[in-house]
Amino acid sequence: MTALSYPEPVTVPARQARSVLLRTGDRVRITDVAGGQVGDVFAYNADDITEYHSAAHTRTHTSRLFPTLGEAFVTNRRRPILTYLDDTSPGTHDMLIAACDPERYAAYGDPGHASCAENLALAMAGHGYPALPHIPQPINVFMRIPVGADGDLSWFAAPTRPGDAITFRAEMDCLVVVSSCPQDHNVINGAGPSPLTLTVLPATTEEKIR
Repeated sequence: MTALSYPEPVTVPARQARSVLLRTGDRVRITDVAGGQVGDVFAYNADDITEYHSAAHTRTHTSRLFPTLGEAFVTNRRRPILTYLDDTSPGTHDMLIAACDPERYAAYGDPGHASCAENLALAMAGHGYPALPHIPQPINVFMRIPVGADGDLSWFAAPTRPGDAITFRAEMDCLVVVSSCPQDHNVINGAGPSPLTLTVLPATTEEKIR
């Protein structure tokens, strides 16, 4: 894994994705610039992309629908990949809803619409992976999909305010892709898709050797 420097925040334009490479102990802060924007987060082992964050394995690991602060997201090999380190948002996130994809927008009668699945594929192609075998279940930061007592899911606008942020710590060298969700056929992105930013905070010496 090549060491990279991110002296400035990386802007994720509305409806697009950007990626960052993290070394173990590095942190990435995802900020909702305008408020009300969902981000689809994907995390891969930087040395072997057949290992990636798994929502199902994480739910098994934590016995929760979403980790609480200090808990880890784990991979399909049950190893920690990211830790939920800090959160200035209302703390409402999701790991049940699949990434939007071309098929979903075709069903809306909107073929050619941008999607998180395609955004992920484009980002990974830029890292030399032109054909992903499948699209993992993302960590849907800032997404508000409450589960009712009867098991029904509700779709609400993201409750974030401008500048709200969530921070993850890398527990292995990893490639993190974040898509500023382009969904505009329902209310999850409020008035419509808007940008996110990614700020990489390098690991301290203690974090590198822990």
